[in-house]
Amino acid sequence: MRGPFHESRWGALLGEDGTAAFRLWAPAVDRLRLRIDEGDEREMDRRADGWFELEVAGLGEGTAYQFVLPDGLAVPDPASRAQLSGVHGPSLLVSGAFDWKAGDWKGRPWEEAVVYELHPGAFSQEGGFDGIRRRLDHLAEIGFTAIELMPVAQFSGGRGWGYDGVLPYCPHAAYGGINGLKRLVDAAHERGLMMILDVVYNHFGPDGNYLGTYAPDFFDPERQTPWGPAIRFEEPAVREFFLGNPIYWLEEFRFDGLRFDAIDQIRDRSEPPILKQMARQIRERFGDRHIHLTTEDERNIVALHPRGSDNRPILFTAEWNDDFHHAAHCIATGEDAGYYKAFADDPVGLLARALAEGFCYQGEPYAAWDGKPRGVPSAAQPPTAFVAFLQNHDQIGNRAFGERLAALADEETVELLTAVLLLNPQIPLVFMGEEYGETNPFLFFTDFHGDLAKAVREGRRREFAAFQHFAAAEAERIPDPNGPATFQASALDWSRAGTAAGAKRLGLFRRLLEVRRKHVVPGLASMTAMQGQAARIGSEAFTVRWKTGRGALSMAANFGAADAATEEEAHGVAIHESRDGAADALRQGRILARSVAVMAQEREGHG
Repeated sequence: MRGPFHESRWGALLGEDGTAAFRLWAPAVDRLRLRIDEGDEREMDRRADGWFELEVAGLGEGTAYQFVLPDGLAVPDPASRAQLSGVHGPSLLVSGAFDWKAGDWKGRPWEEAVVYELHPGAFSQEGGFDGIRRRLDHLAEIGFTAIELMPVAQFSGGRGWGYDGVLPYCPHAAYGGINGLKRLVDAAHERGLMMILDVVYNHFGPDGNYLGTYAPDFFDPERQTPWGPAIRFEEPAVREFFLGNPIYWLEEFRFDGLRFDAIDQIRDRSEPPILKQMARQIRERFGDRHIHLTTEDERNIVALHPRGSDNRPILFTAEWNDDFHHAAHCIATGEDAGYYKAFADDPVGLLARALAEGFCYQGEPYAAWDGKPRGVPSAAQPPTAFVAFLQNHDQIGNRAFGERLAALADEETVELLTAVLLLNPQIPLVFMGEEYGETNPFLFFTDFHGDLAKAVREGRRREFAAFQHFAAAEAERIPDPNGPATFQASALDWSRAGTAAGAKRLGLFRRLLEVRRKHVVPGLASMTAMQGQAARIGSEAFTVRWKTGRGALSMAANFGAADAATEEEAHGVAIHESRDGAADALRQGRILARSVAVMAQEREGHG
């Protein structure tokens, strides 16, 4: 029997003839019953490998079902596509049928990506996928080309960041479920916008995960992640569960890419390792589409991002460059606590290195790791192998009070760094609201209850012990993650976009992104390595020059209050200057105080 969904051993599939196939890997139990709707229970067939299976005819879309363990506990399908009532209730049969309007969409090259990260619940007043859909024109008009959704897999409660999901195949009902997500992706594609989804394969959330009760071998008893039990990817059934998930999102929902959360917490002794197998499988299956796979990995490695002879990714496309953020943040704020300690002594020099070579730390001792080496050489990577940002959900929301950069730094410095971000050859990512200078915080919020809520609240307060500037007396002021007001305070205030300050910032983004489109993007595809040369000018200025497929691109930045003298020769046409005369001054050997100037030198025939 074949259903319209991506074929997988995990999950229930509803065929066009009304026959549904139910499967569950439950090796720790001898018997398993399938409960359909309320009263109909049927014994499932057990195979020697721990799989239970059953086909049932005469069912339709919306039929509720659960698996009943020998002790009477009824559990949802861990590969559920839809839920009736949260993570503890019955799962629902769905057909997956949808009338796609942008059915011929094949995506866009990664070089064109300007990524806009957002939280589906906090992005709009109405919340959810439809709220995002109604503002797609706003994002496209500014110049963004890709939207990245924080995780949408079903998690406990109605509000949360999404990284505590327990049903990885199920779009969260509070956001609009399957059809709401498909409407959003389709509408984005109609506007030329790529859609990227954040996925979490390193752990399950603490509420609503029943796998351990009937399949304890799903987890590694010898290892814990910071967020819960580690997953045992060496087990074939577990491996199949996760190998099928990215295919499901890319095929069923037509996402253009995935962002893999905290892959440094994924351990797999198999050959090939699960991540490499996932990436190869995706490349083979979707060779006719532009598919982009990004990673978050604090180790600063490059082994998962090789390029072929055509400079196209063989496995993963790019890695989030936290180093770029940390150096830029220290320039903007002067903070030196926690992991910022490793960047605070020379943030300008480290930012210049990140711009020229990718990572700041390429094997040097790292203060946040007690002086242990971090990273590997990265200059041989192309700039499109890095995703750079000034803000994202982690770097804002993991602060005690969720302050955005606008609340921590002066406006001029933020605008200078914005130019550095948007006009350098790495792929830029912007967090929702950044384009108009949002000042509302983005806090950590959940919807847990009872002892779990208490544990999360107390754990949140302990989390900031490493930040010396955070006084212990302030712990009681940290917003309760479970309080509805914490979520409400994190929602965007769209009225700010209509103010004079909001319009000014929007204008800056439009201008910079148009410059990027015309002068930076065309040279990226042929950049097989960073090809950057950086020069430190005093303590607060730098120049960086890159060879591109069209010639050369150079950037000069000065965050200080005085002009800086440079011996670097300035060539080409000024494509951006934050201050009038900045480019002329650069040609005369000076970087004006508080300025960024970017020059493009194009070879003959590339103008």
